[in-house]
Amino acid sequence: MRIRLIFSLKNKGAYLPFHHQYILAQFLKGLIVKGGREEFFNYNYFNFSGLKGQTKVSRSGLHYYSSLVTLVLSSPNEDFMDYLLEQVFETPKIELGNLILSPEYTEQEFEPTLEASNKFVCISPLVLITPTFNDESGKRFINPDTDEFSDLLYESTLTRMERSGWYSQEQMESFYKFQVVPDMNYVNKLREQQKKFARIYSVYDMDVKYEVRGYTLPFTLYAATEVQDFVFKCGLGAFTHKGFGMLDLANHLPSQRTEPYKFKREGFIPYKAQQEKEKSSDSGEGQEEL
Repeated sequence: MRIRLIFSLKNKGAYLPFHHQYILAQFLKGLIVKGGREEFFNYNYFNFSGLKGQTKVSRSGLHYYSSLVTLVLSSPNEDFMDYLLEQVFETPKIELGNLILSPEYTEQEFEPTLEASNKFVCISPLVLITPTFNDESGKRFINPDTDEFSDLLYESTLTRMERSGWYSQEQMESFYKFQVVPDMNYVNKLREQQKKFARIYSVYDMDVKYEVRGYTLPFTLYAATEVQDFVFKCGLGAFTHKGFGMLDLANHLPSQRTEPYKFKREGFIPYKAQQEKEKSSDSGEGQEEL
């Protein structure tokens, strides 16, 4: 499921860095831990976009001028999504960089019908390599029209799918068909205009800063529909739970594909409050004496 989380912006003109996925990742991780459900502390099967809104560019970064801004969240786990949204709406004032936000409402995107081949666009940078400490390999440029580019994405995707435990061994063996074919007309056009489709980004993991190369380009993915569904909901490539590799279908009109989403707010007991209620019940507090 893909949820649009809409915030009101309290200080128009405030800015975020051009690439702010690490700020969003730290914010979401804090919310996940704050909620207290340990089974989600290291949950990695989710993905999110950058913050969307009307922006202007300056040397400082992106200045936001719209009254509302949007963050797209994606995960196949509805329980996790509701838990995360619960934490968001328990935080009436949110500071992201220089922005002051307040959560307003949520919308759910209708799930598209995915085929054995789909053309995607990257709505957050696509990272191919997970570096190790004091390792520069994550910054290495890999030409998008090489087999290595597609093979690295294949290996990371199948590894994540296998670790999820959602697929049988027979299914995993059937996912051998996988090919990423970038739109080289788009890439070559950017090169002619001296514009970049691949940049170096910072990412933080276990309090360690890494630098990785991210690619933003359209491509066609040839793979089984289960694989297509997985990358659409969980992201493609490395560091997807830190906001990299979020995809959208090309030529898919965003205004025609949402409905209101009321996750479980009405009558919903926050997790920590539920824990306290259970403790009180177990200790016999509030019971009448016989």
